[in-house]
Amino acid sequence: MTLLLTLASAAMLIGAWTFQYFGYAPCKMCYWQRYPHMAAVAIGALAYALGQRVLAWLGALAMFATSGIGVYHSGVERKLWEGPNSCTSSGIEGLSSEDLFDQIMNAPLVRCDEIPWQLLGFTMANLNAIFSLIFAILWIRVALGRD
Repeated sequence: MTLLLTLASAAMLIGAWTFQYFGYAPCKMCYWQRYPHMAAVAIGALAYALGQRVLAWLGALAMFATSGIGVYHSGVERKLWEGPNSCTSSGIEGLSSEDLFDQIMNAPLVRCDEIPWQLLGFTMANLNAIFSLIFAILWIRVALGRD
């Protein structure tokens, strides 16, 4: 199961890089979601090579982290809450022309609050949140010796 979970995170990363290759540029929060998967691949490889079941707790932690970021990003995409200022747009009401110019010039190239792709209404952030939560539960099973 450790090897399977390691490969699952690797597959998530390969999927993200494939989308990027085909022109779906990632936003800042998309990158944030990739880092725990990278950590899980390294953790999983170590756990598999060393046979250390205790490392599975770190794999679970990494998956909970990326799932949480995915939930947060999903809410930003759906306009349920605001994301980081460096990643989303804000209103222009009450801005001077100078402030508006600064806002335009400092706007991110890829915004976190726009949905570039969906599958049956699920965005990439939604799918990451769901699958990563499942992976976290499976990592816990490994840690408890129930694989």
